[in-house]
Amino acid sequence: MEGNQAHVVVVGGGISGLAAAWHLRQGAHALRGASVKVTLLEGSPRIGGKLLASEVAGLMVDAGAESMLARRPEGKDLARAVGLGDELVSPGTTRAAILSRGTLRPMPKAQVMGVPADLAELARSGIMSAGGLLRVPIDQILPATLVRTDVSVASYIRARMGGEVLERLVEPLLGGVYAGRSDRLSLEATMPRVAAAARSERSLLAAARQIVEEAPVDAGPVFTSLRYGMGSLPEAVAKASEAEVRTGVTVRELHRTAGGWRLVTGPVPKPEIVEADAVIVAIPGPAAAKLLQAEVPNAAGELARIEYASMAIVTLAYAADAFPEPPTGSGYLVPPVEGRPVKAATFSSVKWPHLGGDVVVVRCSIGRIGEEHLLQRDDAELVSLAMAEMAGVLGVRGLPLDTRVTRWGGSLPQYNVGHLDRVARVRAAVAVQPGLAVCGAAYDGLGIPACVATARTAAARILDHLSR
Repeated sequence: MEGNQAHVVVVGGGISGLAAAWHLRQGAHALRGASVKVTLLEGSPRIGGKLLASEVAGLMVDAGAESMLARRPEGKDLARAVGLGDELVSPGTTRAAILSRGTLRPMPKAQVMGVPADLAELARSGIMSAGGLLRVPIDQILPATLVRTDVSVASYIRARMGGEVLERLVEPLLGGVYAGRSDRLSLEATMPRVAAAARSERSLLAAARQIVEEAPVDAGPVFTSLRYGMGSLPEAVAKASEAEVRTGVTVRELHRTAGGWRLVTGPVPKPEIVEADAVIVAIPGPAAAKLLQAEVPNAAGELARIEYASMAIVTLAYAADAFPEPPTGSGYLVPPVEGRPVKAATFSSVKWPHLGGDVVVVRCSIGRIGEEHLLQRDDAELVSLAMAEMAGVLGVRGLPLDTRVTRWGGSLPQYNVGHLDRVARVRAAVAVQPGLAVCGAAYDGLGIPACVATARTAAARILDHLSR
């Protein structure tokens, strides 16, 4: 610490790192007269991570995350705090569909991450076959499925309700959030309410019904976004944090010193040393593992085991008359069992009314874990796949007015079985290192509010260390 100023370095310029820098600034008053200088180092040419918006057919459309949960306060509160409160917008509709057996069918309202809570509504949707439907209520007479440790989503759902619920409802929802597979994903980490029910309830159907009934009726929209895209949030947070933001700076090494931490950045032939009193590591698991290997090997070993999925988003802008009928609803999800390259389609100009007009904007998501071969195709081929999807499912005619392909390599951490225990071990190893904290999507949730929450916790840990 130089004089009465502490220097904190945040490694990583995604929303987690930016939020950590902002929270450090907000909490600096607790340091009894001392000030905090925050330096944020980002290896890529820009800040924002998976938050990025750019123009498509003259409209500012997100190329990454397009919304955040509105019923968790952290994301909305941050947007308001950095001056974007008036830009928050609600969706025009959240009614989605499932592409099942080649036809778009309405997703049941009464469901918990795909687990049905209303058999009559499920039957009306037409998503499942007659045989699959008959299997679901057997859940109510089966003996309890004892779940004493973390298990995969697939093993529990299949045991209670059969394989078709898993394949045609749960899988597409998990694929949309995690780009993952239910036979690997942790029930505890990805479906905590269902996991809690599995420990106490015999019937999953009854538990899902109770969860749905307990949901507040007047809770408001589930999601919210920003008028100029979620991609407008990073710059606003960076500005409000007053941090020194340096892009194109990769941190290669991290070492403890007598008074804090030493970071080695820059190219190997010409390294640059950055001294800090404290460090927040806000980068993906594999990169964090390399950085922590020298000083926190136990945490590094756990982080290195977190798998990451890659995906691409193909954005198409069509003239409205290219559709035989205007698309309705927010979009649709595609179960892997359908064998289609596109796993989800969002009708952005329907979901977000401020994008509406004479142009219909559709975002097609391609790629789950294990489907990396799809992403080896060039941009033109991915656009062709998306156009073929629109033509085959919605009867779209002609060429789009504009297109955009955005690739997100290794972007979605997989919360596989044992994830919560792994995170606990990471945090326990980091906790014994004074002036060090971690945050990001690898820990407690992929959404923006969850990332902001981990950033707040990390900043509080660092401020507590500096105050002492």
